[in-house]
Amino acid sequence: MPEYGYHLSCEQYGPAELVEQARMAEQAGFQALWISDHYHPWNDAQGQSPFVWSVIGALSEAVSLPVETAVTCPTVRIHPAVVAQAAATSAVMTEGRFRLGVGTGEALNEHILGDRWPPAQVRMEMLEESVQVMRRLLTGEEVSHHGTYYTVENARLYTVPSEPVPIDISGFGPKATSLAARVADGYITMMPDEEMVTRYRKGGGGTKLVSGGTKVCFGHDRDECVRTVHDLWYNEQLPGEMGQVLPTPRHFEQLKPLVTEDTVRENVVCGDDVDQHVAALKAFADAGFDRVYVNQIGADQRGFFDFYRTKVLPQLPH
Repeated sequence: MPEYGYHLSCEQYGPAELVEQARMAEQAGFQALWISDHYHPWNDAQGQSPFVWSVIGALSEAVSLPVETAVTCPTVRIHPAVVAQAAATSAVMTEGRFRLGVGTGEALNEHILGDRWPPAQVRMEMLEESVQVMRRLLTGEEVSHHGTYYTVENARLYTVPSEPVPIDISGFGPKATSLAARVADGYITMMPDEEMVTRYRKGGGGTKLVSGGTKVCFGHDRDECVRTVHDLWYNEQLPGEMGQVLPTPRHFEQLKPLVTEDTVRENVVCGDDVDQHVAALKAFADAGFDRVYVNQIGADQRGFFDFYRTKVLPQLPH
């Protein structure tokens, strides 16, 4: 049976708000935390983008829940040797309750230093090499590496946890899922897709952790919730590869007319219907996920956590 976690959104909230949400999540009975890693929000209306590693340091003091990045891109904007150091310190500060979730990233965050944004296949090759580099560094040994994409010379992490940091890979298609099955300690995806879970497990993932997540908008006025999602998170309803290749929040804003409020109403749980919230998370449980994370888009955070503590979490399979 799955564990249920809360997804902290660095695109929508500042550091103090994220830490307070983490406290409320723990008090409400959530069992783990995801936290996004962005340089830019998806659009200006979301309005935030704190440095995730600073926030994780604060979380380590504020709560006792496991924490995972969902997800970090250790390939272009930040060299994998630096990500390894950040992950090692996070694991030490959380006393071993940290997992590093990684993925191939989006141009939105990764192009900012002027580097070419490579095609998907190259991004996956870079991710695989970066995982190899980080795993070696996380042992605390001195590492020199001269690979296809990365060079590391005489690098050693002195502050490392007693156990290796698990590295999970995010994947939304067959190739990325197969990569996760082959090299990762766990698999992350955002749809309750039983076929992908099966592909991961049969492809080499076995019984390793499979995590997924969804966004909801809790509130007592469903139409208002729909408008809130449409204003803030319409980007999640955009088709194809736009989420990976568009470079700025402004470009996502230009595509907002492609997403209607009816699209949001059909695809996002909005309002205070307990059965709808339960069904959204239960779909992940039914598809074979081990951890299921939920993010509240709406402004009523206290109401959301009270609602989940009293009405939603007690009805979910544990």
